[in-house]
Amino acid sequence: MPQISQLAATWASQLFWLLLTFGIVYFFIGRGMAPKIQATVDQRDKTVADDLAAAEAARVAADAAEESWRAHENAAREAAQKKLGEARSKAAAATERQLAKAGDEIDGKTAEAEARIAAASRAAQGEIEAVAAEAAQDIVAKISGAKVTSTEAKAAVKAALNG
Repeated sequence: MPQISQLAATWASQLFWLLLTFGIVYFFIGRGMAPKIQATVDQRDKTVADDLAAAEAARVAADAAEESWRAHENAAREAAQKKLGEARSKAAAATERQLAKAGDEIDGKTAEAEARIAAASRAAQGEIEAVAAEAAQDIVAKISGAKVTSTEAKAAVKAALNG
Protein backbone atom coordinates (compact mmCIF):
# COMPACT_ATOMS: atom_id res chain seq x y z
CA MET A 1 0.00 0.00 0.00
CA PRO A 2 1.52 3.12 -1.16
CA GLN A 3 -0.45 5.44 1.12
CA ILE A 4 1.06 3.93 4.25
CA SER A 5 4.54 4.34 2.91
CA GLN A 6 3.88 8.05 2.28
CA LEU A 7 2.55 8.56 5.78
CA ALA A 8 5.90 9.32 7.26
CA ALA A 9 6.56 12.02 4.69
CA THR A 10 3.16 13.77 4.98
CA TRP A 11 2.25 13.54 8.67
CA ALA A 12 3.94 16.79 9.62
CA SER A 13 2.13 18.78 6.89
CA GLN A 14 -1.26 17.13 7.81
CA LEU A 15 -0.67 17.94 11.46
CA PHE A 16 0.12 21.54 10.49
CA TRP A 17 -3.09 21.93 8.43
CA LEU A 18 -5.08 20.26 11.17
CA LEU A 19 -3.80 22.66 13.80
CA LEU A 20 -4.28 25.62 11.44
CA THR A 21 -7.92 24.62 10.67
CA PHE A 22 -8.77 24.08 14.35
CA GLY A 23 -7.10 27.39 15.23
CA ILE A 24 -9.11 29.26 12.62
CA VAL A 25 -12.35 27.55 13.72
CA TYR A 26 -11.50 28.31 17.35
CA PHE A 27 -10.91 32.00 16.66
CA PHE A 28 -14.01 32.42 14.47
CA ILE A 29 -16.39 30.43 16.62
CA GLY A 30 -14.77 30.60 20.06
CA ARG A 31 -13.72 34.24 19.90
CA GLY A 32 -16.25 35.64 17.41
CA MET A 33 -19.58 33.82 17.62
CA ALA A 34 -19.61 32.30 21.11
CA PRO A 35 -19.37 35.66 22.94
CA LYS A 36 -22.24 37.03 20.83
CA ILE A 37 -24.35 33.97 21.62
CA GLN A 38 -23.43 34.22 25.30
CA ALA A 39 -24.32 37.93 25.32
CA THR A 40 -27.72 37.09 23.78
CA VAL A 41 -28.34 34.38 26.40
CA ASP A 42 -27.25 36.73 29.19
CA GLN A 43 -29.54 39.46 27.83
CA ARG A 44 -32.44 37.01 27.68
CA ASP A 45 -31.74 35.87 31.27
CA LYS A 46 -31.60 39.49 32.40
CA THR A 47 -34.89 40.27 30.61
CA VAL A 48 -36.57 37.24 32.22
CA ALA A 49 -35.23 38.22 35.66
CA ASP A 50 -36.38 41.82 35.16
CA ASP A 51 -39.82 40.64 34.03
CA LEU A 52 -40.10 38.36 37.07
CA ALA A 53 -39.06 41.22 39.36
CA ALA A 54 -41.62 43.52 37.71
CA ALA A 55 -44.29 40.85 38.06
CA GLU A 56 -43.43 40.40 41.75
CA ALA A 57 -43.55 44.17 42.29
CA ALA A 58 -46.91 44.32 40.51
CA ARG A 59 -48.21 41.46 42.68
CA VAL A 60 -47.06 43.24 45.84
CA ALA A 61 -48.69 46.48 44.64
CA ALA A 62 -51.89 44.59 43.80
CA ASP A 63 -51.89 42.96 47.24
CA ALA A 64 -51.42 46.37 48.87
CA ALA A 65 -54.19 47.87 46.73
CA GLU A 66 -56.49 44.97 47.61
CA GLU A 67 -55.74 45.38 51.32
CA SER A 68 -56.39 49.12 51.05
CA TRP A 69 -59.64 48.45 49.19
CA ARG A 70 -60.74 45.91 51.81
CA ALA A 71 -59.97 48.36 54.62
CA HIS A 72 -61.89 51.08 52.79
CA GLU A 73 -64.79 48.70 52.14
CA ASN A 74 -64.90 47.66 55.81
CA ALA A 75 -64.81 51.30 56.92
CA ALA A 76 -67.61 52.13 54.48
CA ARG A 77 -69.63 49.15 55.71
CA GLU A 78 -69.16 50.25 59.34
CA ALA A 79 -70.17 53.82 58.45
CA ALA A 80 -73.23 52.51 56.63
CA GLN A 81 -74.17 50.33 59.61
CA LYS A 82 -73.76 53.34 61.91
CA LYS A 83 -75.92 55.54 59.67
CA LEU A 84 -78.48 52.77 59.42
CA GLY A 85 -78.60 52.48 63.20
CA GLU A 86 -78.98 56.26 63.53
CA ALA A 87 -81.73 56.27 60.91
CA ARG A 88 -83.50 53.43 62.69
CA SER A 89 -83.31 55.22 66.04
CA LYS A 90 -84.53 58.48 64.47
CA ALA A 91 -87.35 56.65 62.74
CA ALA A 92 -88.27 54.86 65.97
CA ALA A 93 -88.28 58.16 67.87
CA ALA A 94 -90.38 59.83 65.18
CA THR A 95 -92.78 56.89 65.16
CA GLU A 96 -92.99 57.00 68.93
CA ARG A 97 -93.75 60.74 68.83
CA GLN A 98 -96.40 60.19 66.17
CA LEU A 99 -97.91 57.32 68.16
CA ALA A 100 -97.93 59.44 71.31
CA LYS A 101 -99.54 62.34 69.42
CA ALA A 102 -102.10 59.98 67.86
CA GLY A 103 -102.71 58.41 71.29
CA ASP A 104 -103.27 61.86 72.80
CA GLU A 105 -105.64 62.76 69.97
CA ILE A 106 -107.49 59.47 70.39
CA ASP A 107 -107.65 59.96 74.16
CA GLY A 108 -109.01 63.48 73.64
CA LYS A 109 -111.56 62.27 71.12
CA THR A 110 -112.48 59.37 73.40
CA ALA A 111 -112.95 61.70 76.39
CA GLU A 112 -114.99 64.05 74.22
CA ALA A 113 -117.09 61.16 72.94
CA GLU A 114 -117.56 59.81 76.47
CA ALA A 115 -118.67 63.28 77.60
CA ARG A 116 -121.13 63.48 74.69
CA ILE A 117 -122.36 59.95 75.47
CA ALA A 118 -122.74 60.84 79.16
CA ALA A 119 -124.60 64.04 78.22
CA ALA A 120 -126.80 62.13 75.78
CA SER A 121 -127.36 59.45 78.40
CA ARG A 122 -128.36 62.09 80.97
CA ALA A 123 -130.61 63.76 78.40
CA ALA A 124 -132.14 60.41 77.49
CA GLN A 125 -132.53 59.57 81.19
CA GLY A 126 -134.30 62.89 81.71
CA GLU A 127 -136.58 62.28 78.76
CA ILE A 128 -137.26 58.72 79.92
CA GLU A 129 -138.13 60.04 83.39
CA ALA A 130 -140.41 62.70 81.87
CA VAL A 131 -142.14 60.21 79.57
CA ALA A 132 -142.38 57.65 82.38
CA ALA A 133 -143.85 60.32 84.75
CA GLU A 134 -146.48 61.30 82.17
CA ALA A 135 -147.24 57.65 81.53
CA ALA A 136 -147.48 57.01 85.28
CA GLN A 137 -149.90 59.96 85.68
CA ASP A 138 -152.07 58.66 82.87
CA ILE A 139 -151.98 55.05 84.14
CA VAL A 140 -152.85 56.08 87.73
CA ALA A 141 -155.63 58.32 86.44
CA LYS A 142 -157.13 55.56 84.25
CA ILE A 143 -156.73 52.70 86.71
CA SER A 144 -157.57 54.34 90.03
CA GLY A 145 -159.14 57.55 88.92
CA ALA A 146 -156.87 59.48 91.31
CA LYS A 147 -155.12 62.54 90.15
CA VAL A 148 -151.33 62.59 90.64
CA THR A 149 -149.28 65.78 90.19
CA SER A 150 -146.39 65.80 87.79
CA THR A 151 -143.97 66.40 90.70
CA GLU A 152 -145.24 63.36 92.56
CA ALA A 153 -145.11 61.25 89.40
CA LYS A 154 -141.52 62.38 88.66
CA ALA A 155 -140.46 61.57 92.24
CA ALA A 156 -142.05 58.12 92.07
CA VAL A 157 -140.46 57.35 88.69
CA LYS A 158 -137.08 58.57 89.95
CA ALA A 159 -137.33 56.37 93.03
CA ALA A 160 -138.32 53.38 90.90
CA LEU A 161 -135.49 53.89 88.39
CA ASN A 162 -132.79 54.50 91.00
CA GLY A 163 -133.90 51.79 93.41
